[in-house]
Amino acid sequence: MDKLELKSLGKINLGLDVLGVRENGYHDVRMVMQTLYLYDDVTISRRKEAGITLQSNLHFLPTDERNIAYKAAKMLLEEFQIKEGVSIRLQKRIPVSAGMAGGSSNAATVLFGINKMFRLGLSDKQLMKRGETLGADVPYCIMRGTVLAEGIGEVLTPLYPMPRCCILIAKPPFSVSTKWVYEKMEETSTLVHPNIDAIIAGLEEQNLQKIADNMGNVLEEVTITKYPVIEMIKTQMKEAGALNAMMSGSGPTVFGIYRERSEAQKACDIIYKNKLAKQLYIANIHNVMGR
Repeated sequence: MDKLELKSLGKINLGLDVLGVRENGYHDVRMVMQTLYLYDDVTISRRKEAGITLQSNLHFLPTDERNIAYKAAKMLLEEFQIKEGVSIRLQKRIPVSAGMAGGSSNAATVLFGINKMFRLGLSDKQLMKRGETLGADVPYCIMRGTVLAEGIGEVLTPLYPMPRCCILIAKPPFSVSTKWVYEKMEETSTLVHPNIDAIIAGLEEQNLQKIADNMGNVLEEVTITKYPVIEMIKTQMKEAGALNAMMSGSGPTVFGIYRERSEAQKACDIIYKNKLAKQLYIANIHNVMGR
């Protein structure tokens, strides 16, 4: 197998709660994660020369060991003492530094691809364990689907799938530091914690309205205080027919849930006209677990 062309899927958080911080600085979380059919193309090519080369369509992304996808390839090549090398090409669509786990998804896809290309025989569970050392979202990006994430994000429990709907993604023309958001959150005493159990109940009942009504992100208050355009986008999404709208992860990406694609397109046109977002996508839910 000399070449693999893979899809690296993005995610949103239907609910995100932070329960506390550990001595090592990691945060205990409780989140409902959902994969979207919005993806980066990841092409892995085998080569005789040792080493890793990485290219991307985004000029500002690092292409060395600072890139998490590069780290993922290096981890497996070194662990299994593979003498050959690989070339990796990332065609990015998932917004970068936007709360959608684009980098983590790329790393998960490279782990999966290297495992398949060199026939290493690792199970998804074994890949997820290795992914923990790269980033908290990497294990989920291997698992995919509708999942409850706990611990620092590595304790994963499959949930009932998200009902059919369309998701409008809007990323404002700036990025947000996850580290900054979590630091500011620890200084904030008025945080609103979402009802994660109610979201899970909505999934079990396959009640899209109940899921939307109970969505919540404890980090929103921190990010919106500095970037009020996030609240403006949420408002316009809801005025245009979204069942609800919320910031994903630490932001600044906002997503809205719509029953019909036509409603999502209407909201997309309004937000584009008002120049509130630099990147806009309409995506379907991706409920397939694993790879």
